[in-house]
Amino acid sequence: MEISGELSSREESTVSVPSESQPMPVQITVLKAQDLKTLKSDVSVTSVCVEYNGVLLGESSRTDVLPNGTADYNFTTSFECSPDGPNSLDDIAQTPVLLTVIEMFQKDKKQKDRTAPLGQAVVDLIPLLQGQCSFQVTAPLHAVPTSPSESFHPEAKGGLEVTVSTKEPLLSATQLSNSNFLSVTLEAAYSIPEVFAATGPLQNYMACLEVPAAGEKELPLLFKNGILKLAGEKEPLPRPKKWPIANIMARGALSIPNSFIVGGPYEDEDGELRKGEDREFRIQAESMKRVVWDMESRCYLDPAAVVTLQKRIAECQYWPVEVCRVSVALPSKGKTSKADKGDEEKQISFHGVAYVNMMPLLCPGVKQIRGAFRVCAYQDSEVFEKTKSQHSVFQDLRGQLSVTRVGSGTSEIGAHLNRAAPKKTQKEEKEKSTNKKVSHTPKFQLPNGTGEAENAVHQNLEGQQYVEAGTFLVMEIKLYKALVPRRLREELTKQVKQMIPPRPPLPPWTSGAQKAVEDYHHHVTSIAAAILNECHELFGKQLPDQGMTDHQTLEEQKRQLNFELNSSGKYFAFKEQLKYAVVKIVREKYLKTTAFESQEQFQAFLSELYVYLMDQMHIALNQLLFEEAAPSAPPSQMTQKQLWLFAHEAQVIKDYKLASLYHQQRIAKDQYNIECWLDYGAFCLLLEETTKAHECFQQALSLDPNHIQSLLLCGITAAMLQHDDEAKVLFEDACCLEPSSVVAWTLSGLFYELQDNNIQAEMAFREAKKLLQAQLAKQRSIPEATEGEGGKKKAISARCVRSPSRGPEDHLPEKVPDGSADKLTKVAEPAPACVAPKEAATAPEAAPKAGNLQTKQVHSDFQSSTSQEGQPVGERSSLPTSLSLGSRLGQPPCTIFMKTVEFLMKANAVQFVHKALAHELLSLQGGPSSAYYLALAQTYLLKEELSKCEECLCEAVRIDCMNPNVWAQKGHLCYLKKDFGEAKECYERAMGFMEDAEDRHFVYLRLGSIYLEEKLYGQAKKIYLLACDNSASCLTWLGVGIACYRLKEMVEAEDALSEANALNNTNAEVWAYLSLICLHGGRHTEAEQCYKYVLKLGLTNDELLRELRAAQLRFGFGNPEL
Repeated sequence: MEISGELSSREESTVSVPSESQPMPVQITVLKAQDLKTLKSDVSVTSVCVEYNGVLLGESSRTDVLPNGTADYNFTTSFECSPDGPNSLDDIAQTPVLLTVIEMFQKDKKQKDRTAPLGQAVVDLIPLLQGQCSFQVTAPLHAVPTSPSESFHPEAKGGLEVTVSTKEPLLSATQLSNSNFLSVTLEAAYSIPEVFAATGPLQNYMACLEVPAAGEKELPLLFKNGILKLAGEKEPLPRPKKWPIANIMARGALSIPNSFIVGGPYEDEDGELRKGEDREFRIQAESMKRVVWDMESRCYLDPAAVVTLQKRIAECQYWPVEVCRVSVALPSKGKTSKADKGDEEKQISFHGVAYVNMMPLLCPGVKQIRGAFRVCAYQDSEVFEKTKSQHSVFQDLRGQLSVTRVGSGTSEIGAHLNRAAPKKTQKEEKEKSTNKKVSHTPKFQLPNGTGEAENAVHQNLEGQQYVEAGTFLVMEIKLYKALVPRRLREELTKQVKQMIPPRPPLPPWTSGAQKAVEDYHHHVTSIAAAILNECHELFGKQLPDQGMTDHQTLEEQKRQLNFELNSSGKYFAFKEQLKYAVVKIVREKYLKTTAFESQEQFQAFLSELYVYLMDQMHIALNQLLFEEAAPSAPPSQMTQKQLWLFAHEAQVIKDYKLASLYHQQRIAKDQYNIECWLDYGAFCLLLEETTKAHECFQQALSLDPNHIQSLLLCGITAAMLQHDDEAKVLFEDACCLEPSSVVAWTLSGLFYELQDNNIQAEMAFREAKKLLQAQLAKQRSIPEATEGEGGKKKAISARCVRSPSRGPEDHLPEKVPDGSADKLTKVAEPAPACVAPKEAATAPEAAPKAGNLQTKQVHSDFQSSTSQEGQPVGERSSLPTSLSLGSRLGQPPCTIFMKTVEFLMKANAVQFVHKALAHELLSLQGGPSSAYYLALAQTYLLKEELSKCEECLCEAVRIDCMNPNVWAQKGHLCYLKKDFGEAKECYERAMGFMEDAEDRHFVYLRLGSIYLEEKLYGQAKKIYLLACDNSASCLTWLGVGIACYRLKEMVEAEDALSEANALNNTNAEVWAYLSLICLHGGRHTEAEQCYKYVLKLGLTNDELLRELRAAQLRFGFGNPEL
């Protein structure tokens, strides 16, 4: 049915609306018919009859059919719509206007006029309840068969142009916004009892559902005339829904325009029998004997009824849908005997009930429930317990049911065609129709009064056959508008912004720590210049050619200067001038603004402050007395990825203070980088600092409110902090922002489960599964040819394993061949290789002199491990840039929960990881997978529960022994347990696969350290070079330097250690090995300077410290204390 574009817009609330008691005329105008020749080629004269709700509204005059098949009727009729009936708003919602085109045969003098129905069409009046005052449609005109065996081509149909209008809208703007429409579609009953047979007495299969109306009223939706179909092909999809009326002669006109049953995957349904184990049963049942209705029944819900509906669902989530079978009472000729009357009063049989869970309709944005619902025997006590319904709905419908078989009912138009008398008025037709309905109403006997127990037992036995056969109903309940509207994206965004208000940039703070130090330098410089002038006045200027002044003369001049400064008051003035600068340094640099707790603390602070002030005074005096300023430390060239790698290394070795420092350096380097804040928040979650992590994620979200990872992580931490309302808004916003995100829907489901909102959790999981299946189907649909030859080779190589006998040396990069250590002779561009720590980097003696360590750089082969921009090759960010995360061997996770676990593990959200893994364990049919045990082992490893971790890894190895990640994790476990022999075997096995482990960087580091302990220095060097090639860091170059030093390759060792020092100049072990190399090279000053930093940074390796001091004793230098 096509609706033209000339539809009137919804009227404003100022338009007058008829009162509830005032009838409103609905005018129907049939303009013309089209393509009548397609229905019958020789049709010449026709008329059109209009019928509504079983009442004939009128018939047009005789109209000639033009040669092109059109007939202009321009016939107008109307009926009155009134809330009190007979044509109420419910009738407008569920009853169409029935139009019948009647063919007029030519008159014969010997015969009376003869007519026959040619075609029928229906017009849906639902637009009148959607705010429209008029609309025009082209309704398909379906042919009326002259005999039951006659059939027509599906395309052989004409059309009727019809206009429907009212003077005023049927609903006001308030009613329109607060009302709703409910439609119930009963598709079929499957796996029905074997006693249901097509032979024997005719039966009418019925179902009924009561819908709450305003007040205490109940509105029954009755489905009659179910068709019993024998085993055969399944019902086609899509197929049209049918009107719940039986007086339509054209079978095609029974179909509701633009309304179809489309079906869908079982797992996406809301009812029962949707699990994997039910799939085969349902497929088989759909092709076996069944009862088919395919009917849609609608009802209008006024605002009061909408409130009642919500209240009823909240009070009782299960609603009964009753089914039964009733024998058809065939009309007999002549008088009816008493025996026949007794047969007419048939008792309903096979009385069953299905329980529909309506609670999903109270979830935000949910407008539809569709699924399969099991049918069980009807028992009053059970029905009352589950649904609070006190009696069967069929008791209330005794006088309203029509159990005549399909096709036996006679419409007003059919009666009109058979009548020879003149036409009667609409009122007379209505009275006749009412009398006819009452006269054909049969009588039932329900369990009531006498014999109730006996009938109830009989019905229970029949209804029990539904349970034995596994009968289930497939039905759909749909609302025009959701009972609980989903919050709009704009509203969610506004609430998120209210949670995290934008932070304006702080005004520049001019009196910071740097400014305080600069002011101190300025005061020292000015005072020094004043004292120098005072010396010139007292002793005159000393020229260079006058030679050096002896010590005694200098002491005398110093005594005179002090006397002059003290006696003149200049010394006090200089001291007062410096006092304010020192106070600023104490406040801004050391943040000391309160009193000290003890005298010892005060003295310690004074000592520290004195040393710092002396150092800064020397810096200021050097800048004053020498033309060239002291060299400053070179600016840091660290990239964000390098800093993340260093933080991750420190985190793994449990140096959380250093890891925090690196994270803070990343943020200081670029405070507008979202990834930096997310990584720092994930680090805080590892330390169980949830509040601090939440603040980091909020900061990331404030930078970009549309960042999906920030929304999800904020929601996770809010849920962990029990900020439930905030978490709900964040998860909803994430799902609205990226509705195709599997992880977002899965995390929402986990959150709803924490709130005991199982229905909404199940709906979220179902949506995530649907999205994941669509993604996997899309990946499978990509032709293999597009992958190319490389894709095929990669797929093959994933299953190949290197020989276990091959050692780690086989993994060396091609540009560093075996035995190339003695060929590292070229030197790259000069650059500072040994950098002192920040607080002493400006001292002239802080680093070895030029020509030695200072001018050396790592070999070009070492430099190949970093890119041109200085960032490590092959590094990966800690948090993904997309939620579509991959797993081992490039294959995506096969379930929504494992896909979510990958995201959560990178964020260290262990609490949610355990919930997701619990769901994964329940959803797997063949038992837990290797990925499940691996993820669970990683959580235990984070908590240092080594025994549980070992159990999980053993299961993972048993399931998938070809997974390099499993062997890598097992190696980490053995390494932490100090079982270095077993750890070495696991690491070597992980490296033996063609596919690298995900954390191969730490595999290299720990395997190299094991080789160093076992004094396998050659293998250690090769492993550490692999680590440098993968992602260089201070620890990887330190490993190379140690191995080269033990191999007596001093030049290569110095180059590697210089690179390590450039990446991290606070590693005491690097300085210790540099001092050893300088001792072997006979470089006294450099050895001593390196040793000073060893002591200053606090070397914790006692064995290395003893080795260094023994070398100092052996060589006789390097330690100032000797």
